[in-house]
Parts: sequence; structure tokens; C-alpha cells
Amino acid sequence: MSTTDLHLTAADGYRLTATHFGAPGDQWIVMASATAVPRGFYRRFAEYAQQQGINVITTDYRGIGDSKHGSLRGFEMEYADWSRYDLAAAVDYALARGKVWLVGHSLGGHAIGQLPHPNELQAAYVCGVGAGWHGWMPRPERYRAWALWNVVGPVVTRIYGYQPMSKFGLGEDIPMGAYRDWKKWCHLPHYFFDDPDARAITDRFADVRVPIAAAVSTDDLWAPPRSRDAFFKGYTSTAVDRVDFTPGELKVKQIGHMGYFRAQTGIELWPRMLAWLGKHGLMTGSHR
Repeated sequence: MSTTDLHLTAADGYRLTATHFGAPGDQWIVMASATAVPRGFYRRFAEYAQQQGINVITTDYRGIGDSKHGSLRGFEMEYADWSRYDLAAAVDYALARGKVWLVGHSLGGHAIGQLPHPNELQAAYVCGVGAGWHGWMPRPERYRAWALWNVVGPVVTRIYGYQPMSKFGLGEDIPMGAYRDWKKWCHLPHYFFDDPDARAITDRFADVRVPIAAAVSTDDLWAPPRSRDAFFKGYTSTAVDRVDFTPGELKVKQIGHMGYFRAQTGIELWPRMLAWLGKHGLMTGSHR
């Protein structure tokens, strides 16, 4: 089995860097990353799936990791570009080579309905996907999130010309356009589904028919179960299997918003994820 870095070109011409975790056969998992998270964070999961005989592709979205070309100051983009262009480029690469399943994290669940051809996926398993609204979060996290959007964020973005997420230990820095859209939608209880200006995005969700499992941990402060449920009301034409985990159930002390793809949690979680995808055609190990 091999690991190879790739250069993809999005439909609008932007150059992206991705990694292919190679395996025999034509089964592919596309990893749909979270906001501000580089592809290397998902390496352990990708290696696990690769060992089960599945090709995996991880991608840095534009402005993130190795897909960042120069300063973010003055870099123009919309938040939706990460889904409709960048993730779509990875999906298209995999579709040209076999059958494709999607595994997503946070933004990765928002992205499915924004793909040009989402129903070409076999199924999707996503973790930590919520509506983003601070009102769904438990205290005191809702106050910290409110302060980030309404007090700290406006000041630091004015200074830097982009959102310096790295200064707060929240991942990589993100371009101003993505920050503005994200901030707007996180002020709404049902995210972009409550934004009348986002109809070009949200109207397409009614056409999504791919089966989806939406898993959250009960200690995920940014995407607790009720936030997950608020967002997935937007997927009106498909079955969404809502899965709630506790840290104890997965034999770890904490999962939070980032723990789904850490190795300690993966011992218990990742086999369950692939088993669910197996109900939708993915064959692993001895079942191949």
C-alpha cells in the first residue's frame, strides 16, 4: 500500500493539494474535512481505512495547509467554495476511479448538499456536524462562542485581514470571505437554511438522496445532538441515521468536537463507521 501526494484542480481553476492512501480495488472514501483543519489531521483514520483495503483521499481546502498559496490578506473566496469546488474536486477524482463513500467532519456534513452530484456517492458517515448557532451549545460554551463572533472576531479580522484561528488554538487561519459567511450562518438557529440569501445553496439539499449517518458525541460542545438535529432538518429527501455517542461508550475520557478522528477514539469508533458504510456496499477486510 502506498501514500502519494496529488495536485487537483478545482472547477474554477484553483490548485489543491491532496493525499491518496492507496489500496487495491476500486472502493474509495473521500474525507471531507472540518473548517480550518488541514488534511494531515485525518491521516490516522485514512491509514486505518487503507489497511481495510479502501482507497482514501484527504484534501486541503483552498487557503488551508498545502493549498494555501501566499498570504490570506486580500485572498477572495466564499465559504461555499470549500464544498462546491474543493471537496467536489476530490470526489470527482475518486468517482473517475471507482465507487465512492464519504466520511465527513463538521463542515463535511454541510458540504454534501453543496456537491455538484451528491447522489453519485454510495453513502456518507459524518461526525460533529451541527447548525453552529451558539444557542444550541451548553453554558458556558455558548457565551464563549458568542464572544468569539461578536467581540474578538471583528477586532482581530480587522487587524489581520483574515480570521487568525491559529491565535486561539482553533485550527488554521481562514480567509476573510469564508469567515464572513461562517459568522453570518452561525448566528442563525438552522445555519444557512435560515438565510434567504443562501437559497442557491439550500434549495439543492432537497435533491439529496444519499443515505447519511450523522454521529455526535454528547460532550461535543459545538455540535451537541440538538444542534445536529437542527441542521439535518435541511436534508428532507433522505434517511438520516442519527447516532449519539458518549465518551465512556467509546472508552475515552473526552471526545469533544475534534476527537472523532483521533487514534484513541478511533479504536472503538472507526470500525463502527466502516460497519455502517458496509450496510451501504462498502466491503472491508475479510468481506472483500
